[in-house]
Amino acid sequence: MNATIRSETLPLLALDDYQLSATRYHAPQPRAQLLIAGATGVPQGFYRRFAEHAASRGFTTLTLDYRGVGQSRPASLRGFEMDYLDWAHLDLAAAVDQHRHAERPLFMVGHSFGGHAFGLLPNHDQVTGFYTFGTGAGWHGWMPRAEQVRVLAMWRVIGPLMTRYKGYLAWSKLGMGEDLPMGVYRQWKRWCRYPRYFFDDPQMPGLAERFAQVSTPMVALNALDDLWAPPASRDAFMAAYVNAPYLARTLDSQAEGLGNIGHMGYFRPAAQRLWDETLDWFEQLQAGRQAA
Repeated sequence: MNATIRSETLPLLALDDYQLSATRYHAPQPRAQLLIAGATGVPQGFYRRFAEHAASRGFTTLTLDYRGVGQSRPASLRGFEMDYLDWAHLDLAAAVDQHRHAERPLFMVGHSFGGHAFGLLPNHDQVTGFYTFGTGAGWHGWMPRAEQVRVLAMWRVIGPLMTRYKGYLAWSKLGMGEDLPMGVYRQWKRWCRYPRYFFDDPQMPGLAERFAQVSTPMVALNALDDLWAPPASRDAFMAAYVNAPYLARTLDSQAEGLGNIGHMGYFRPAAQRLWDETLDWFEQLQAGRQAA
């Protein structure tokens, strides 16, 4: 079925006119719009199969590369200046504005950072429902002991050496994702020092109040074998959405016959049952909205 899905690459202007690269997957019989808010350092192509599947079920779907990543990367990341939260404030916010449709509801799927970004959007009220995978607080203390050691080595040894030499975080050299601009690296490293991520950072006042303004229904699904964002990490972060109708879904992927999920497996083909669970939930929200 997905072979019939038509996709097109298109430019997307961020709110500050930075040009991003996006891809739209056209539903043959569109019923709703869907925007995918990806994880840190993950290019939009990683979400292609999910987007095609969603389009086959009637969701015209948009993916994008944030500034500094994938097809939205400048010729060189050395000296490229940006704030980590530009991905939410400027890039995703523009995608919401440009992908919403006057006659169809807009839904959003997040992955890791995507769950952070939603509460930072100036236009989150335009989204009918939000479903996020693998969103957590990022603090090493929520992780299993062996993963804590690896993550601390990254922040304290590998990252500082690499960024001093390259001028950016050359994550691709470690096989961990796309290279990241220096601003992203510095802020991410700082916020991961805190149990509640940027909410605990004294340099970031007012974030809790902004997240409290969100009233969009949402689900946050985290696998027990997600070493970077286990359920306890999710609970520490998602508690900030105090006024949103919210469901925490903890996945025992082995017991449910899905094998290993980890932090990235939510969007691999073996997890298609989770995709359908997500899209079913969106359809239920849409039906309830139409019946109201």
